[in-house]
Amino acid sequence: MAIYALYIRFTDNEERRLATRPVHREYLKSLFDAGKLIEAGPFTDDSGAIFVYDVDDLPAAEAQLAQDPYSITGGILESVAFHEWNRVFLPKA
Repeated sequence: MAIYALYIRFTDNEERRLATRPVHREYLKSLFDAGKLIEAGPFTDDSGAIFVYDVDDLPAAEAQLAQDPYSITGGILESVAFHEWNRVFLPKA
């Protein structure tokens, strides 16, 4: 397994993003419930977000993002940078 942190920048199409956000969040919840998403959330200025995936490899992370309603809808994601992440500290149980 590998952990990938995704640094996402949104376009300025706020109307499209806000209209898609409910199904996007449902999708993220399904990934979280399946153990494929460690955490996710937008920046406080709404310029983008960070997703942290727990996947087999980079192609799996890319495929997971490709199924996200933000990707499918189009015109919402300006850029995405995938970074394999070495998690040093785990949350307390």
